[in-house]
Amino acid sequence: MKKIKLIIALFFVVLSVSAQNKHAFQEGEWFKFKMSYSGFLKAGNATLEVKSHKLNGKEVFHVVGKGWTTGAIKWFFKVKDRYESYFDKSTGMPYKFIRQIDEGGHTKDIEIEFDHANSKALVNNKKLKTKETYTIAENVQDMVSAFYYLRNNYKTETIKEGDEVSLNMFFDEENFNFKLKFLGREDLKTEFGVIKTLKFRPYVMAGRVFKEQESLTLWVSADDNKIPLRIQADLRVGSLRADLEAFKGLRHSFQLQF
Repeated sequence: MKKIKLIIALFFVVLSVSAQNKHAFQEGEWFKFKMSYSGFLKAGNATLEVKSHKLNGKEVFHVVGKGWTTGAIKWFFKVKDRYESYFDKSTGMPYKFIRQIDEGGHTKDIEIEFDHANSKALVNNKKLKTKETYTIAENVQDMVSAFYYLRNNYKTETIKEGDEVSLNMFFDEENFNFKLKFLGREDLKTEFGVIKTLKFRPYVMAGRVFKEQESLTLWVSADDNKIPLRIQADLRVGSLRADLEAFKGLRHSFQLQF
């Protein structure tokens, strides 16, 4: 079930399209998502929570993201992932990123400290007991902070179908450019009712897991919160979907359209 562990990891990356030019979140915001395989088999859950923290004398947001398998799947492929990001409350730039995963026995325990002034990232691989320094791109984000950075900086009021956005990210030991395309606006039927959404297409690498480069689709609410409502992944065998099932602590009021 390697496709499931890849989706859980990608989950936090593709959320990064949810954004606007004023504060869209606050301390206490919390999301819970349910994941299903091919539309009927429950595959797992994921949560995102925003906290306040002081790191090295700086006021930061501390976000904790978790993902885990549930139901029948966990009996033959167990996933338990934890992602953490500490980023500046004013600039949104990350200072520290933590990735602790256990995916079917494949484990990682990585901590990254960002030095933006010198364009460096110190990667502490606690499992391998190694520390390496890497050069990072300008305005780089980690895979969790990107979600919140773009929510406060990427304008969606005037976005047009076909527009693309890209963002520099650093993940584990690698710089990469995350890119996605705006597909248009859509009324989406959810557990909460029908909601007006913005629909995006994150680009992924085609191959053994995904059918093609454009195999992921993301829907976020077209309001001041920009809530991630659904992620659909078309795989080479079947599909995987994550749907928002609970939330609290939103900065702005959330109202159904119908």
